[in-house]
Amino acid sequence: MFKALLAGAAALSIASVAEAATYAIQVGRLIVDAAQPARGNSTVIVENGRIARIENGFSAPPSAIVVDERSRTVMPGMTDVHVHLTMNSGEPWYAGFTEKYSNPYAATVGLTHALDMARAGFTTVRDLGGPTSAVIAVRDAVSEDRFPGPRIKVSGEALSIIGGHGDAATGLPPELAEAVNKSELNPTVCTGAQQCQEAVRRLAAAGVDVIKFHATGGVLDPGAMGLEQHFTNDEMKAIVDMAHAMHLKAAAHAHGAQGILAATNAGVDSIEHGTYLDQAGATAMKAHGTYFSATLMAFSGVQRLLGTGKLAPASETKAKQVMSIWGRGLNIAYKAGVKIALGTDSAVAPHSEANKEVELMVTKGGMSPRDALIAATKGGPDLMNLSAETGTLEPGKSADLIAVDGDPLSDPTAVQRVYYVMVEGKPIPMKGQ
Repeated sequence: MFKALLAGAAALSIASVAEAATYAIQVGRLIVDAAQPARGNSTVIVENGRIARIENGFSAPPSAIVVDERSRTVMPGMTDVHVHLTMNSGEPWYAGFTEKYSNPYAATVGLTHALDMARAGFTTVRDLGGPTSAVIAVRDAVSEDRFPGPRIKVSGEALSIIGGHGDAATGLPPELAEAVNKSELNPTVCTGAQQCQEAVRRLAAAGVDVIKFHATGGVLDPGAMGLEQHFTNDEMKAIVDMAHAMHLKAAAHAHGAQGILAATNAGVDSIEHGTYLDQAGATAMKAHGTYFSATLMAFSGVQRLLGTGKLAPASETKAKQVMSIWGRGLNIAYKAGVKIALGTDSAVAPHSEANKEVELMVTKGGMSPRDALIAATKGGPDLMNLSAETGTLEPGKSADLIAVDGDPLSDPTAVQRVYYVMVEGKPIPMKGQ
């Protein structure tokens, strides 16, 4: 035990030294702000975890650690507003009921995937659904420099109706479903405004950063209730109002058009997935200032599961339906001027592939490469009230940056070639380095 404590203290000491160090990151192409033209040869000076200044040409203060990225593009780190760190890609829906899936085990999985996300170029992520105690532990362990990873915000378990997406008893035999409902496995399944607001208060008391609720059914749950509206309009408004009263944002998982519209009118801060978004929903989102997170990589993950036997029959049917309109919702939202933030739903597809979302936002979603990059770097921080901290490489902000091969302002695949990552002034250990 004493040795373990010493090892932990040593790791924290090393992390503190790394944060306190001065770095001179020499850059061939520098994207300070994805909405602005790139700069040429530059040096980013990082002191005490923050961007101190940006100098023209290549320079280095005395005793600075020089990082040579003169052949690459350095840009703000990306933000993914929809991930599931404690889940593994490609596992069958019932995997969570096997004996190894305790909350402590889930936390170890989450720490592994947090590092995967950082190595993929994400310096901030928002976990939108996992065991509350596990995801909070992952968030705090990374924040305390015990493990490398991105800045993490979490929702804990998402609110669900009985039998809906997020009800752990959905799809189980009656005897097992009864046992689950009598246990503590369904703390956020609620009915009626009062019960749902109580669930929000419990999550807020646990220390989450955002409230998520399932406004509609989901593709990968084994239930056959479909992808349309689940919570009533009054229940949604009660959830959102209580989240805001607790000074938390609210995110709505929503596939069906009516559910999207209802959640938007309830005042939700972001729509997640938005698969069947129509013009009425897009118009309402634009009017309310609601963010859209299309999670196009999730379709890639679903595509890999089709025909494997890992999906329940109802899920297989729903998956085939949504695959036929891959990217349509984002096309509609983008053309309507809805605010866009990058989200991937990583865990449906591997966390290490999350950076492919930018390419899909262009090829499937119809966005320009620049606008996709703006969504990837600035959209999430704006949605999460983190714009003063991250999203651009301005003096005074957190040193959250990545180095990639190519020009991501014109080539959306460039962010898939990540060679260097710094989160809050701390370099992330990359594979093979």
